[in-house]
Amino acid sequence: MSVYIEWLYGEKTTALNAIIENAISSSLTYEGVTEAVELSVTIMSSDEIQEINQDQRGIDQPTDVLSFPMVTIMIGEDFNQSIQHEPKNPETGEVYMGDIVISWDKILEQSILYGHSKERELSFLVVHSMLHLMGYDHETETDEIIMFQKQKEILEDMGMKR
Repeated sequence: MSVYIEWLYGEKTTALNAIIENAISSSLTYEGVTEAVELSVTIMSSDEIQEINQDQRGIDQPTDVLSFPMVTIMIGEDFNQSIQHEPKNPETGEVYMGDIVISWDKILEQSILYGHSKERELSFLVVHSMLHLMGYDHETETDEIIMFQKQKEILEDMGMKR
C-alpha cells in the first residue's frame, strides 16, 4: 500500500500521518481488500476545499471531506471484484484507488462540536472517505445504515470510539 499525504494547511506531524495511514489500513483490512493499492490524502483549509466543492459539486461552501474514487465498481460486484479489472501502476503493481481531500479547519471545528479529539475526527473522516472510495454511499436510508455501521466498527477496531 502506498499513501501519498500532502499537508497544504494544518499541523503536519508524523503522528497525524500515522493516524491517516492506520485509518486507511484498517478500512482496507475490514473490507478484506487484498490487492495492493495506492491513494492520496491532502489536508487543506476550508477555503481551499470550498473551491474544490464548488468546482466539482457546484456547492459553494466548505465541507469536511471529499472523495474522488478512481476504481469503477461494476454492477453486481464489490470493491475486491471490481479492483481486479483496474490497471496497475507499472512501477509499483498497485491499483490507484483515488483521492481524499480533508479540511483541517473542519477537523478542529467538528472535534469540538462532537466532544472528541482531533485525532478521532481525522480518523473518522479518513474512514468515511475510504468507504466512499470502496463504493459505499449514504444517499438512501438503507445505504446510510450500512455505511455508518461499517464506519463505527472500523473506528472501534482502531480504538477510536466516540
